[in-house]
Amino acid sequence: MLKKLFPHPWLTVVLLIVWLLLMNDLSPGNVLLGLVLGTAIAFAIGKGLWLQPVRFGKPGLLVRLAGHVLYDIVAANVQVALLVLGPTKRLRPAFIEVPLDSTHEIALAALISIVSLSPGTLCAELSDDRTRLVVHVLDLDDEAAIVASIKTRYEAPLMEIFAC
Repeated sequence: MLKKLFPHPWLTVVLLIVWLLLMNDLSPGNVLLGLVLGTAIAFAIGKGLWLQPVRFGKPGLLVRLAGHVLYDIVAANVQVALLVLGPTKRLRPAFIEVPLDSTHEIALAALISIVSLSPGTLCAELSDDRTRLVVHVLDLDDEAAIVASIKTRYEAPLMEIFAC
């Protein structure tokens, strides 16, 4: 009975907590509304709205990838600050295409997020057939090096993590 009422209890609880944090109000009406919304979203996800089952192949690699991403974000912040504070004539903005090997929805979403989170780069487009990613870079020095870096530092580990 309880499983039918709450098909994904942890998701419902997390959504309730997020709702209460966003509303910044613990009134009974807000708690009830958060519970109803959390349950409704959990039901919708249970009815097939989830893209693919998420399976983590190598959790240790996930931790290492997170460390690489944090390091790259800090390093890119320093590089972008130096570029922006210096003469703007040095900037060489450009769009580059990154060929993709992964087709897993969650891995692609993570890759796009990682690239967009790094200062100086922004994902502009994912092709309809999901075979290439168009990335805007603030300062293009070596296109092949940037493409290789995205593929080896981010895409390859994501493919292993999500068992693509």
